[in-house]
Amino acid sequence: MASKDQKQGGGFFASIASSLSNFGNAMQKSVNGLVGYEGLEVINPEGTAEDAEEEAQRGRWKQEDRDGYWKMMHKYIGSDVTSMVTLPVIIFEPMTMLQKMAELMEYSYLLDHADECEDPYMRLVYASSWAISVYFAYQRTWKPFNPILGETYEMVNHGGITFISEQVSHHPPMSAGHAENEHFTYDVTSKLKTKFLGNSVDVYPLGRTRVTLKRDGVVLDLVPPPTKVNNLIFGRTWVDSPGEMILTNLTTGDKVVLYFQPCGWFGAGRYEVDGYVYNAAEEPKILMTGKWNESMSYQPCDMEGEPLSGTELKEVWRVADVPQNDKFQYTFFAHKINSFDTAPRKLLASDSRLRPDRYALEKGDLSKAGAEKSSLEERQRAEKRNREAKGQHFTPRWFDFTDEITPTPWGDLEVYQYNGKYTAHHAAANSANGIDEVDISSIEFNPWQYGSVTVE
Repeated sequence: MASKDQKQGGGFFASIASSLSNFGNAMQKSVNGLVGYEGLEVINPEGTAEDAEEEAQRGRWKQEDRDGYWKMMHKYIGSDVTSMVTLPVIIFEPMTMLQKMAELMEYSYLLDHADECEDPYMRLVYASSWAISVYFAYQRTWKPFNPILGETYEMVNHGGITFISEQVSHHPPMSAGHAENEHFTYDVTSKLKTKFLGNSVDVYPLGRTRVTLKRDGVVLDLVPPPTKVNNLIFGRTWVDSPGEMILTNLTTGDKVVLYFQPCGWFGAGRYEVDGYVYNAAEEPKILMTGKWNESMSYQPCDMEGEPLSGTELKEVWRVADVPQNDKFQYTFFAHKINSFDTAPRKLLASDSRLRPDRYALEKGDLSKAGAEKSSLEERQRAEKRNREAKGQHFTPRWFDFTDEITPTPWGDLEVYQYNGKYTAHHAAANSANGIDEVDISSIEFNPWQYGSVTVE
């Protein structure tokens, strides 16, 4: 299967295999001699072995902070650190994982095109380009806040979309999301599995993403590649996502297999994505190529994967303009996600925008952000104690736990399903008359289902 998907035997993308063998992995060098710690490596995607020690001194950490963080973190090497480590706010961005899930909606017009498209293969070109488009935003090196159990995020005023996400589990951390407009519905159960490696961490997307195109009821299933975050402590942090992305039309059996090339020596291959749209018989129909931080293009191909005579490569997606020198490398859309411009008329008090730690970090007050983060975490622990003492169980409000277990390349996943209640809530809020105008930024953050918990 893999050899056929990647067409390594010849054709338009035969160079993929040779590039992998020629370039190998990124340049790396142990910084043991520099800082006295074993097992740490600095990886410079565009550098050489000679500048690894200079590269190790770069990044957002001061020397004393790096040393202290390493002493705290080295015992976790080889572990899944998704929820077991309390991290300093200096490495955070003013956004939660629930908001980050909404970033997939920036180029949602591509799903609109997929729904309107009659060609089944071009439908997959549009849909897979949508799936790739978010990687430009995902290359940010700041960590989003882990949501509090019961926390939510709502978004409206973008492409006719209504979006809701909710933190449905704390251990293990899991989120669920639903988006909808006149062309599609988007449903995701999100769970991450990590492996901490010292100066890097591997992130495995142990989740399920489904898109339903409304015109024909076509259901698309997305399996993204894993991600590696390099230079967590020493050097400039950067992100790579080597591996396959597979988008399958569960209705017809057609699919897209796109290969994210790993970053090689001197940055060779970084950002590059190549692959094919296949029919249900696994015959290539359209080739796709581009860079996940720039654009994607497509061209019809023959049975050998070669471009058809008389056709040309056409661009299907290009990244939008971004702010210059933005502190957190945010896109314009990311700023919209954080603002109240995309909030509904009657915002839930559990919304991520209202988190005091997130807001303090956005305003540049790291001290307050750290204190508020610790307070929220302690309140979450207190609510759990109260809930367990009363024999009560947390129940998500907008999503229902199902009996379905879906396999992923990195393990089985319990699935949460959108229950439709938010659609009714949102419609009622919009149709209500006489609602007093409220400064929603003044609403107190309250995700607690079992009373507003205070900690003395």
